Amino acid sequence: MDKTTFHVAMYPWFAMGHLTPFLYISNKLAERGHRVSFILPTNAQLKLEPFNLHPHLIRFVPIAVPHVDGLPPAAHTTADVPYPLQTLLMTAMDLTQNHIELLLGNLKPDFIFFDFSHWIPPLARRLGIKSIHYCVVSPVATSYLLSPARKLTELEIQYSEADLMQPPPGFPLSGIKLHAHEARSLNTLRVQKFGSSVSFPERKRIAMSQCDAIAYRTCREIEGPYCDYLSSQFGKQVLLSGPIVPERSTSVLEERWAKWLGGFEADSVLYCAFGSECILQKDQFQELLLGFELTGLPFLVALKPPVGAETVEAALPEGFEERIQGRGVVHGGWVQQQLILGHPSVGCFVTHCGFGSQIEGLISKCGLVLLPHTGDQFIQARMMSSDLKVGVEIERGEEDGVFTKESVCEVVKSVMDEESEVGREVRANHAKWKDFLLGMESSYIDSFICNLQGLL
Repeated sequence: MDKTTFHVAMYPWFAMGHLTPFLYISNKLAERGHRVSFILPTNAQLKLEPFNLHPHLIRFVPIAVPHVDGLPPAAHTTADVPYPLQTLLMTAMDLTQNHIELLLGNLKPDFIFFDFSHWIPPLARRLGIKSIHYCVVSPVATSYLLSPARKLTELEIQYSEADLMQPPPGFPLSGIKLHAHEARSLNTLRVQKFGSSVSFPERKRIAMSQCDAIAYRTCREIEGPYCDYLSSQFGKQVLLSGPIVPERSTSVLEERWAKWLGGFEADSVLYCAFGSECILQKDQFQELLLGFELTGLPFLVALKPPVGAETVEAALPEGFEERIQGRGVVHGGWVQQQLILGHPSVGCFVTHCGFGSQIEGLISKCGLVLLPHTGDQFIQARMMSSDLKVGVEIERGEEDGVFTKESVCEVVKSVMDEESEVGREVRANHAKWKDFLLGMESSYIDSFICNLQGLL
């Protein structure tokens, strides 16, 4: 069946960190004439509309989030609920199954891209639709954490922390391993139910085993061996869309940030942000800020208030505000990260290694300092520091995962110092990958579309 253009339905997990990358790939498909029906919670549409670059081809299809006991009435995305309630939001998404089946029956797309809704593949098969598991985290993280090779027996005996510290059998040769505190937190997540009495690993394994193809927002040059490993583990074709570099923003930086950043020399400012869902413990929040103060550098920090604090201001270390006046800002709200990273005065990016931030960091000119917080971020940070050598991780306690202001200061200064051996190495590697990523995107998208057409 030869189709010049096709119609794709998108149904990502109800989190901005998933909805946004699904819209990025939608823009790339629409740019080449393909039609997209983007299914999303009603309240998320307004947030995403500014990023829809092809509204004549990308149509938003809003749906109501079903009521689940314990879930706040206005909860539509993970940004509306604390982490422990996300399992209820996943249950609500599972309850849309019948509605999605009716919707797809009317829309009649050629493909449906999904991630956490493990019930999509059999539903799509009944309707003659190809299901694509589009994963917004990296192949390296998926293959390390969710590989079927992790199974000890058919009874799915849980791996111990010590087991999780090591890669699964057959994993590509690399320097990627977990620390004890990381394995412990991941093992806790592995056994928790994540919507409709299904554990998160099992949900993902069912989705990846039953779909028609697995797709990733990456390229072979960076993660080829991990893609091949996943393909052999799941017996599926792995399609790569390239990193889908966000379109250059047409908006301008807010005046207050433009004015503040404009007061400093080129490449002198440290910028730190950990995404919309990372919440630190108060003592670590304070230690991080004290580490930035210790560097003597100007800094702009955009973090959520820590655990137990209503605002970031209420959680600042004693006397901190007075000491850093004029050279440091701590902000508790959203900022225009892409524009801040592109500002001439910003020279260092302290990131939690969420996949979106990882790509934005790689295509920026900033030195990268890595401080992963949870889940796949640990693996992605390891790949960036040990495989690609484009950034440096802040040292933490092996057992407790605690970092100190001294360890923060030391890494930031080593990355910012262009004369240091570490600074020279990571900046040279970073520059190489930045140029590569910005130059190869179009050919990857064309190849991705060609592979999709091959499935029809």
